[in-house]
Amino acid sequence: MPKYLRIGVHQSNVSGYTSKAWCVRRTGSTIFLKWGAVEVEGAGKGRKVYWTRLPQEKTIRCRTAQRAQDYAKAAIAKRRNHRYEPLTGAIANRRRSASNGAEPKQALATILIVDIVGSTAKAAKLGDARWTKVMGHYYAAVRKELKSSRGKEVVTTGDGVLATFRAPAAGITCATAIQKAVRTLGLEIRVGLHAGEYTLSGGEMVGLAFHICTRVAAKARGGEVLVSSAVKELMKAQPAIGLKDHGMHRLKGVPERWRLYRVEG
Repeated sequence: MPKYLRIGVHQSNVSGYTSKAWCVRRTGSTIFLKWGAVEVEGAGKGRKVYWTRLPQEKTIRCRTAQRAQDYAKAAIAKRRNHRYEPLTGAIANRRRSASNGAEPKQALATILIVDIVGSTAKAAKLGDARWTKVMGHYYAAVRKELKSSRGKEVVTTGDGVLATFRAPAAGITCATAIQKAVRTLGLEIRVGLHAGEYTLSGGEMVGLAFHICTRVAAKARGGEVLVSSAVKELMKAQPAIGLKDHGMHRLKGVPERWRLYRVEG
């Protein structure tokens, strides 16, 4: 088992929504590095981590054990500064069944992205042990609300959660419920929702709809739930849910300007 194994926060872009893991292992004067994209399932002791594809590996020969030790310490400190958390246990290779062929799966749904505000500062203040415990409660609260709202968890990455809903109203209701639940843990979140077609390929969500949702979430401030105009259009038959005009916004990497709405109440 590697001496050091860490998983990073999510990386969100148009090609996927994944987490990245690093392994830094020293044997004498030699450093062994292994890194790549991973998928996280579960939380706390029940959490499992899988490589989404074959990881990259590199061997560095430092000539002396002291140089190798210094290199390992610096490598770990660097990743710790980039919001990496410690992992216990190894990362498994995902076994793909015959039904999981090369054909990607397409779907139309409301996409929800949740992100903790100021997680780096909170993690540094609490320390690894307490922060890991808080995150366990956080994911438990999120999953409870997802189940109540019939949401489907796609992946958890670092302190982020990506989920889908058949109906936009269910996604909004879930987002506000998650907000209230995690406040009891001393956490504040930002949430973004968008409705559109996405593709699941190799365990990752791809497509412009996903990309738009990540940008909508990025526009939200702490305690805000923002939705795109596509969600607003689908909510015309749901007057009970208040949506306040949040103005026109340019979403990085997305064509044209988008009108966003803030969930009220």
